[in-house]
Amino acid sequence: MGVSVNGLGSGLDITSIITSLMNVEALPQQQLKQAQSDEQSMITALQGLNTKASALSDLATKISAPGATNLFTATTDNTAVTATAGTTATAGTFSLTVNQLAQTQVDVTAAMTSWPTDSTGAPSALTLVDSTGKQTQITPASTSLDDVVTAINASGGPAKALKVAAGTDASGNPLYRLQLTATQSGAAGAFTAYQGTSADVSAGTATDLMSQPGAAVVTTAQDAKATLYAGTAAQQTITSSTNTFTNLLPGVNVTASAGAVGSSVTVTVASDSAGISKQASDLVASVNDLLGTIASNSAVTTTSTSSGTSSASGGLFTGDSSVRGVGDSVTDALYLPTSNGQSPSQIGIVIQRDGTFTFDSAKFSAALAADPSGTQAALSEIAGRVATAAKNASDPVTGSITSLIQGHQSTVSDLGTQISDWDLRLADRRASLTAVYNAMDTALGTLKSQQTWLTSQIAGLPTYSPTSK
Repeated sequence: MGVSVNGLGSGLDITSIITSLMNVEALPQQQLKQAQSDEQSMITALQGLNTKASALSDLATKISAPGATNLFTATTDNTAVTATAGTTATAGTFSLTVNQLAQTQVDVTAAMTSWPTDSTGAPSALTLVDSTGKQTQITPASTSLDDVVTAINASGGPAKALKVAAGTDASGNPLYRLQLTATQSGAAGAFTAYQGTSADVSAGTATDLMSQPGAAVVTTAQDAKATLYAGTAAQQTITSSTNTFTNLLPGVNVTASAGAVGSSVTVTVASDSAGISKQASDLVASVNDLLGTIASNSAVTTTSTSSGTSSASGGLFTGDSSVRGVGDSVTDALYLPTSNGQSPSQIGIVIQRDGTFTFDSAKFSAALAADPSGTQAALSEIAGRVATAAKNASDPVTGSITSLIQGHQSTVSDLGTQISDWDLRLADRRASLTAVYNAMDTALGTLKSQQTWLTSQIAGLPTYSPTSK
């Protein structure tokens, strides 16, 4: 690029002149930049719409899944017992008596200052035997109880260990116990701890650590137990390794706590009308959220000038048939009749004049009470249609909104290339104008010097008056 000393010869403000000319030259680039900005705004709006369509797809898919609308609540008449019911449950009432709670075995060894050694002077082996008879032999790195704890916990055996302070011995040396806790709750988690190798255990020569003075089984391993139909010919005992009786009835789990032992508990399973109604309400709200986004970005704005004229401008989505198609497909999915001819309005899903929907929870609840299976089936079918429409719009590969975003992103990239090309073109044009105006400035400076010389020459010529001879 040429260098200009601003009007040194001519006195003209060459920098301002070139800047003004370049502003005109750059108008096409400014239009490209504005177009790129508009495209980026469109991409941002489409990405927001795609997020809402994806959320709608996820929600509708969840509601339309087999059995998803088959919701139940489970309640008990004892605060010490809780119950839950899944989609495979059946409404009804049953009673049980809780006999005992599950326990996890906890043993503590006799107090010791360090782990004993074997006949060779090496740290004695430790063997844990689980409820199936499987043996896990453990060899500590040293007689340090910390090393014993580390070895037990790394063994993968049926128990984990802790070192617990137990006072001091007669010489003032600190004493510790090993606390061994089963890794599994219930009777299946029972274990026995021996000082000695697996071979010693098998031979019956190993020492049971709980047989030593001061050792104790703090908590025995036991399953939780409950009785169904107590006192009848159908009396049945059920067990669980935890305090939760899973699938006591199909889809029904019952969890007991300490206050429940010895008491009879009645469990009631009922249809969860409120939960099913919320599914329908959430579906309508999510559809309205999507349609509202389309409507707000398609609105036409009218502005008036001081002269009284008015002009209208559309939104980002105005006139976009693909976006309009997304709204139409979702709308159709929600308001068209079901396969058996039932209108969604019969279960409280009503379309308004502005294209949005309302949900009448009272009408839905009444329909659910009158025909539970039919109403749930209708909701499931409608949700399935909405899920399909929303997925067709938001699918990461084939979605219509996804394709729109990709198209606009391609346009933004192309505009960016054109803008970069214009940067080079404008740089060349500025250099050209700078060279021209520098040459002109030099020429004008030369003419100005000649004018000054001629003026001085003319001023030096003799003057004559009319009376001179």
